[in-house]
Amino acid sequence: MFPRPVGKRVAAGRTEGLAVSVDGVIDKSRTAIRKGSKSFAAAAQLFDADTRNNVYMLYAWCRYCDDLIDGQEMGFGNEQISTAEARDRLADLRRLTSAALAGENVEHPAFMGLQRVAQRYQIPNKYPLELIDGFAMDVEGRSYSTLEDTLLYCYHVAGVVGVMMAYVMGVREPQVLGRAADLGIAFQLTNISRDVMDDARNGRVYLPGHWLADAGVESDRLADPVHRSAVFAVVERLLSVADRYYASAGEGVRALGFRAGWAVSTASGVYGDIGSVVRERGAAAWDERAYVSGGRKLLWAARGGMRALGAVSLDRRREAPPRAPDLWIKPDLC
Repeated sequence: MFPRPVGKRVAAGRTEGLAVSVDGVIDKSRTAIRKGSKSFAAAAQLFDADTRNNVYMLYAWCRYCDDLIDGQEMGFGNEQISTAEARDRLADLRRLTSAALAGENVEHPAFMGLQRVAQRYQIPNKYPLELIDGFAMDVEGRSYSTLEDTLLYCYHVAGVVGVMMAYVMGVREPQVLGRAADLGIAFQLTNISRDVMDDARNGRVYLPGHWLADAGVESDRLADPVHRSAVFAVVERLLSVADRYYASAGEGVRALGFRAGWAVSTASGVYGDIGSVVRERGAAAWDERAYVSGGRKLLWAARGGMRALGAVSLDRRREAPPRAPDLWIKPDLC
């Protein structure tokens, strides 16, 4: 899902050999985002310098936590760790995250960055801890029977990241935070659709179990080639849900400044385009990893700029349409 220390565990509030001055946190965070997510890194370039640096630091903490639990580095590799080890790592993450949020001394750059961003923007403690709760869902091997189950997972591992990013962009209004969560959920639904076979081979199934059953697919046989067409039909349903979340999130851009709106609109376009690639490939969607080319990213940057310009000018003159009442949202989001 989101750099873990190679050959080292985070323990007792510190990681030997990784202490770094606060001035060096941004550089390490920038490296993390460029290696861990080329799509997000490209969009992040569109923020103003100050916002961009804080986005880097928040992302680097998310990436570190994700990779530590998944046994990866920058989103790649697959170190096999036991359930007991995963639980220990999760406990370490909770302890270090709580320490950072409490203003205690932390030496690892990922937690230094989180502390710096959370204090500056007064991000409520509940949101970083909700992300850790999302990683716990993976450690516990949670199953997802319904669409609402899948959406709750998406909120915890991505929607809440959107909320925290909104704080960095100066947003506090509950209705806009809801739109930010929508975008994170849309991103994660796209990720699930793109990575469904890789996840299944690693024993993780995020597609709604009831949907799979309706399509005649047993969850433990999801990666069987004979089920590709049926699984693609389920993924198409999930991408249709993602489309609604992207559309809902788009209405929140009007609450941002131009540069932030440009970055967010570009990221939305690029990630949504990954879903388009999956759709275009059909049952062959997972023969190779779906990605968006550099040329198409430039196109989405141009479109994102136009969308942001309209949002901060014309759109601000009209009242935003209400969020669709049937679109799931975490009840205690704000």
